[in-house]
Amino acid sequence: MKAILRLAAVGLLLTGSAFALTGERMPEMTLEKMTPAQRSIAEAIINGPRGRMSGPFNTWLRSPELADRLQKVGEYVRFKTSLDKRINEMAILMTAQAWGAQYEWYAHAPLAVKAGLDPQVVAAIGAGRKPEKMKDDEAIVWELTTQLRRDHGVDDAIYAKALEKFGEQGIVDLVAVNGYYDVVSMTLNVARVKAPAGAEMPFKQAGE
Repeated sequence: MKAILRLAAVGLLLTGSAFALTGERMPEMTLEKMTPAQRSIAEAIINGPRGRMSGPFNTWLRSPELADRLQKVGEYVRFKTSLDKRINEMAILMTAQAWGAQYEWYAHAPLAVKAGLDPQVVAAIGAGRKPEKMKDDEAIVWELTTQLRRDHGVDDAIYAKALEKFGEQGIVDLVAVNGYYDVVSMTLNVARVKAPAGAEMPFKQAGE
């Protein structure tokens, strides 16, 4: 009975608000339209720390094994990284702005503020500007992420600062945050997954 109720709850999530923000190009996948592999992955996502299907997952389910592998990487990068959530979310916002991925910004800007990132820093990132007032660790994240995306590498000076502040694991985790949310942003842009109508965005959706 519990299994039946759980499956019913998953069905409601998949056919209701969980897919309310699905993009224009790939129709939402309701439970009854999924293959067993797709359904298993969707259930794993909903029953995990995210609690729902949103963002790129409807698109990724078109390639079930890839969806499963990516969602597991994403679970680590978002919830279990060695970095403080404040700077983790900061890197995510920088990625969203760089790609013009409005849904990613919509989903993570409130999380960044909740994690302690100054709203003025959030606003500057959204406008594509270097924030004027950042904490030491935020300044390192901003510079390393900026160099990595702009120059496809980082110089010795910022590497040394990051190593001292975050250690080798922190550097690897920060690279992974950027890389994973690059994939998320690319997916959102290709599938045209947008923020809800009426949501205030600091930048235009890519491709518009």
